Amino acid sequence: MPLIGTSGRVINLSSAAQSTVEAEALAGRVKLPDGVAYAQSKLALTMWSCSLGLSLKDRGPTIIAVNPGSMLGSKMVQQAFGVAGGDIRIGAEILTRAALMDEFQTASGQYFDNDSGQFAFPHSDALDTQKCQEIIQAIETILA
Repeated sequence: MPLIGTSGRVINLSSAAQSTVEAEALAGRVKLPDGVAYAQSKLALTMWSCSLGLSLKDRGPTIIAVNPGSMLGSKMVQQAFGVAGGDIRIGAEILTRAALMDEFQTASGQYFDNDSGQFAFPHSDALDTQKCQEIIQAIETILA
């Protein structure tokens, strides 16, 4: 955090596909199907981003979770769903905007949903302080 400073930004790539995180799966003790693991990992990242961003306030960088857009033409979408998907530049543009534009400067701890084009509520678990603390503790345990 000291290297990023208070004027920096951390933009975490989230997704509209979010589902309740199983701590045992997060720790690698339970195997999940790929799509379920993806959705849980995106919610865990969103929970971490929102919690850390809100707790740091003006004492750290702006931290934002961003859903770049659903069903964009990534390799993952092509392999998982067998479709070309939308223009991947849509996702690149919102991530660039979030990293550089003034409209995101004071949005620390928020979730931006590019499907709706605005800040929105993430999965309800990300709004539950106790669930967020449990997942953050699990992440910190894994990293330690």
